[in-house]
Amino acid sequence: MSLPSARLSIAAPIPHRSPLRGHLALTSLSLAALLAGCGQSSTAPAGPAGGMPPAEVGVVTVTPGDVGLITELPGRLEASRVAQVRARAAGILQKRLFVEGSDVKAGQPLFEIDAGPYQAAFASAQGSLAKAEANLMQASAQAERYKPLVEAKAISQQEFVNAQAAQKQAEADVAIGKAAMQTARINLNYASITAPISGRIGRALVTEGALVGQGEATQLALIQQINPLYVNFTQSASEVMKLRRAMDAGQLKRAGAQAASVRVVLEDGTEYARAGKLLFSDLTVDASSGQITLRAEVPNPAGTLLPGLYVRVRLEQAQASNAITLPQQAVTRSPQGDSVMVVGADGKVAPRPVKVGGQQNGQWVILDGLKAGEQVMVDGFQKLRGDAPVKPVPWQAPGSVPAKASSAPAAASAASAPAAPAPASATSSATR
Repeated sequence: MSLPSARLSIAAPIPHRSPLRGHLALTSLSLAALLAGCGQSSTAPAGPAGGMPPAEVGVVTVTPGDVGLITELPGRLEASRVAQVRARAAGILQKRLFVEGSDVKAGQPLFEIDAGPYQAAFASAQGSLAKAEANLMQASAQAERYKPLVEAKAISQQEFVNAQAAQKQAEADVAIGKAAMQTARINLNYASITAPISGRIGRALVTEGALVGQGEATQLALIQQINPLYVNFTQSASEVMKLRRAMDAGQLKRAGAQAASVRVVLEDGTEYARAGKLLFSDLTVDASSGQITLRAEVPNPAGTLLPGLYVRVRLEQAQASNAITLPQQAVTRSPQGDSVMVVGADGKVAPRPVKVGGQQNGQWVILDGLKAGEQVMVDGFQKLRGDAPVKPVPWQAPGSVPAKASSAPAAASAASAPAAPAPASATSSATR
């Protein structure tokens, strides 16, 4: 029994590693590594601008091309032809033969006036003409009978002259009768009032039973031809002269065969689908306003536009060669001149004076001061810090979707996803 107890006393001094002591040792090593990393980062060299990365600014790349110079002016629409329907014969209005607000054709009957008196006058004129023709027949026959008698000296020369005079008087009476009958026919036709032109007729200005044409030509209705329509607008004489000087100097060229392209902008800001053409510009400057009157013709087959409507007219009078369009926020305008901020190859931003020629679709047209390929700053002005370089990125217009927008939600979802579960060994170590 003593031998087994001796063996137990020999095995007892063997050391045994506790799981808790192993875990504490691993924790000490991790803490030492973390402190070493912190000491290394504190000694890293400082980056530009105190360790801050270059600020990102939105830029557009200059791309020259032919740009139309568009001027927007206020205007008003006007019917191309207007006719007042008036009663030229006096009488009682009996019938209205059209639908108010409808389209009518030239010569279409519109009103009827009581034609009884005019029919009677026409019949009387016919009778007078018939009587005059009968007298002419008798006088002509008598003159023919007297002709051989006067040659034979069977009658006196005076009698023959009287017969010829009676014939001439009868011919004059016939002419007067024809004129009277024609007048009576015209008055009779005036009793039926027709459309002088084709177009759209408005409301009737008189009703049946009214006495019209008594003393003056009473207006009965109004017809307007609205296809095409005219748009009248004015432009400053100084702008016109400046534009002409630029064309003469070769800086600008005329736009289109009609020298101008016209677009109509409605009150709600939408642009009318059909383009118009400039008809003429007045030769005289208004002394009170210094404006020149211009007129354009706009097709209106569907009747969408109405006469009297106030509109905005976008007039393309010239085109600029090798011009550039920039967003309006990229250009700084001041009494000293216009300028933009250009980002160089080294990332430095510098101002650049430019020459602005007008605007087109909410953008300024730059005529001079920039070269192809240069980057003009549009957004991020508040990020500029002295001469510190910047990082140019393509500018995105408000409302447009960036090219890499689809990858952003994926990155956001990855960042917001829950962390992966820890390995089984680590978990078991922590629970011990």
